[in-house]
Amino acid sequence: MFSFRTTSLEEQLDKALTEGLVGCFCTQNCWDTEKGRYVYDIFRERGNLKMIFSPRDTELTPQTNHIEFEMEQLKGLNALVVEIQDVGSRYFNYTKDVFRLMCMLKEMKEDAPSLYIVDHINPAGRVVEGTMTGAGAKEGMEVASELFVPKVVHRHGLTLGELANLYYSEIGAKFPLHVISALAKETNKQLLPWTIAPASDIPGLFTCDMYSGGGLWNNTTISAGIGTARPYEYIGAPFVKPGISEKVPGADGVMMRPCSFTPACGQYEGQKCYGYQIMLEPGAEYHSLIHTLQLIRYFMECYPDDFRLCEGFRAKLSDDTLYDYLIGNMDVHQMREHVKVEEQKWIRKAKKFMLYDDQPYRIK
Repeated sequence: MFSFRTTSLEEQLDKALTEGLVGCFCTQNCWDTEKGRYVYDIFRERGNLKMIFSPRDTELTPQTNHIEFEMEQLKGLNALVVEIQDVGSRYFNYTKDVFRLMCMLKEMKEDAPSLYIVDHINPAGRVVEGTMTGAGAKEGMEVASELFVPKVVHRHGLTLGELANLYYSEIGAKFPLHVISALAKETNKQLLPWTIAPASDIPGLFTCDMYSGGGLWNNTTISAGIGTARPYEYIGAPFVKPGISEKVPGADGVMMRPCSFTPACGQYEGQKCYGYQIMLEPGAEYHSLIHTLQLIRYFMECYPDDFRLCEGFRAKLSDDTLYDYLIGNMDVHQMREHVKVEEQKWIRKAKKFMLYDDQPYRIK
């Protein structure tokens, strides 16, 4: 059973929420500006809050990027309320945690609590980029993909509620799923979706525009500036020499500034890195995935002894045609055409799961 609710969570009269045992699966983004409280305070005040599932450390602690839980903790709950801020890309760990949760609820069958998703506006907007998981497969072969990731493109253009609607359909779930509209409260009109940083590596306004491609750097020997104030805008490594060549790939609406940085945590912690700052011009629509693929191929060619694709890269990319481009088996025009076709397929698929009037679109 699926429903889309246009009134706030607090106004829902379901017995599971008003009288049952409630668990809250949330991050710091579950703050309500109208009431000056977090979502779990609703149930704490009612006296029926059973458990809070949240990141294990203080908010924005570096490399704290999952919500841990076990099936045993879900047993006995009547309702489970989810409120996180998705960031628009299929790599985002907290969203993958929600999908793992949905798979677990499916396994619980009739013992599963009702799931309530408190939706938020997507800070990456309705722009789509890239290819669906498993695309570009060669005949008779299967393309690896990450666990708990639905068949969506790299930048999907949906809200968490819409993604949950899609995933619910894909896994054939039967537990009750209810999405609370992102427009149900004034909070989403007062609080822009990047005001409270969704995660330690997604600190600000432009990060989500960089993440759909930039997330791939985390599975290479290039640092995406994790441990700096501007992750995914800065890229580099100790072995990069940004002054030796002028052929570093650019993109429309982007300037590439040679720079240096020293990460405070993560890869190359405490080491001086050299590379580039990706600077977006005002109003530019940036196709982060295509630009990142061009940059990865550039680094592979320029630094064959130092640059590597690490464990998990191919599963995160999940497209053998794009991988062929990276290793030089096709040119950029063929790669772009493949991406264009896949984006068009995704937009047709996504429309079946839309809950709001504005539609996804691709950068042309």
